[in-house]
Amino acid sequence: MELRLLGQTGMAVSVIGLGTVTWGRLAGLGYRVPSTLPGDDRLLHLLDRAEELGVNLIDTAPAYGESEARLGALLAGRRERWRIASKAGEAFDGLQSHFDFSRPAVLASVGRSLRHLRTDRIDLLTVHSDGLDEGEAKFGQAIDALERLKRQGKIGAVGFSAKTEAGACWAAIRCDVVMLTWNETDQSLSLALQDARRHGAGVLAKKPLAQGKLPASALRFAVGTPGVASAILGTTDPLHLEAAVRALAGDQDTQAGIENPC
Repeated sequence: MELRLLGQTGMAVSVIGLGTVTWGRLAGLGYRVPSTLPGDDRLLHLLDRAEELGVNLIDTAPAYGESEARLGALLAGRRERWRIASKAGEAFDGLQSHFDFSRPAVLASVGRSLRHLRTDRIDLLTVHSDGLDEGEAKFGQAIDALERLKRQGKIGAVGFSAKTEAGACWAAIRCDVVMLTWNETDQSLSLALQDARRHGAGVLAKKPLAQGKLPASALRFAVGTPGVASAILGTTDPLHLEAAVRALAGDQDTQAGIENPC
C-alpha cells in the first residue's frame, strides 16, 4: 500500500487508516452498528490482515469507549509496526459525550491514553472538537497542552479534528495535522483543505464513505484529492478492509461499503 508523508510531521502513513470506534463503543453513534462488540480473535485477525496489506495507521480516542484499552492489549508485541492516532477533549460516559478543553483536562486525558495504549509515545494526538466555536479562544489551551507534550516526547504531532470550515482553517495554521470530513458527497471543507496544503499541515480524511452511504470505490476520490495523506475507515471485518483495498486499486467489481465507518 502506498505510504504518504503526513504534512511536515515526518511520519509516513498508509493511504488507508483503520478507525476503531466500534472496537469499543456501540451507543450514541447515529448510524447502524453491529449489535455486539467484536471479540479479540476477530480484531487480531483484522490487525494481521491490515499489516499484510500495508496498513500502518490506526485511529482511536477516549470517546470510543473500550477502544484504547483493547488496542493497547492487541498491539502487544507489534507496537512498532503502527502509527497510533488518538484524541483528547471528549469523553463518553455510556450515554452521552462530555467535553473539556482545558489544559489540565487534556494533560490528564493523554496520560490515561498512554496507559491504556501501553505505550510511552502516541504518534498523533488530536483535539476531539465538539464542533462549536472552533478557534483559539476555545481550543488554544488544549493545543498548548499538546505542544507541551510534544516537546516532552510523549506525542509526535498535534492535530485538530474539525467540524467547521472556520475551525479547520484555524487548525491548518495552528496544528501539524487536520482531520476533516471529505468524500464525494461532502466537500464543504474544501477551502480548509486548500489552506492545510498551503500551510504544510497534514490532512486525514474522515467519513470517506459518508458513514456507509457510498461504495468502497468512493475511496479513490478521497485519497486522490491533493493534500489528503490518508482516509480513515472504521471496520471490524478483514473482508471489508480487503474490499476497500481492492476498490482503491481500481477493482470495478467492488461495490460494498464498510459496515461501521469512522
